[in-house]
Amino acid sequence: MNPRTATVSRSTAETAIEVVLNLDGSGKFVTETGIGFFDHMLSHIAKHGVFDLEVRAKGDLHIDQHHTVEDCGIALGEAFSEALGDKRGLVRAGSAYMPLDEALAFAAVDLSGRPYASLDLKLLGRELGGMPPDLFNHFLESFAFAMKANLHVKTLSGVNDHHKVEACFKAMARALDAACRIDPRRGGDVPSTKGSI
Repeated sequence: MNPRTATVSRSTAETAIEVVLNLDGSGKFVTETGIGFFDHMLSHIAKHGVFDLEVRAKGDLHIDQHHTVEDCGIALGEAFSEALGDKRGLVRAGSAYMPLDEALAFAAVDLSGRPYASLDLKLLGRELGGMPPDLFNHFLESFAFAMKANLHVKTLSGVNDHHKVEACFKAMARALDAACRIDPRRGGDVPSTKGSI
């Protein structure tokens, strides 16, 4: 099997992002975006998805965090799309529940080639680590569309917003881990009745 890896560089007048991804990793990560809480969430994608992931970003944080978070989502989604290649032999879809103390999250992903994001994080509107809560939705939307995936992420219960967001990212990571695996029963076949994704 060819290495399922990708390196994506994205540079604009607002940000410079580099993402290095190995789908068949061991959960190692480097996350350096200048936004501590966001780094913490990105690390969960690697650790709980068992991907090797490096995300380095320099953005116009003197303005706000929006461009950096959005462009990280785009670059990370592009990296997943590139590393997945033609998706031959792929499991393709996965889902997971993740509890964190009083919070419970659910995520489902289909690497279908049809981008869509349905999100209900149920955040209360307070900043988390200095991040406006709407940026978590925006990251997940940008990620799903750049990855060309159908992504559903929901908070099912919870009180603490930190716990809710962290449970959501961990659930998404576990769903991605399941979807990105190779199923040897497929014998390299494309997992679609259409014959392509």
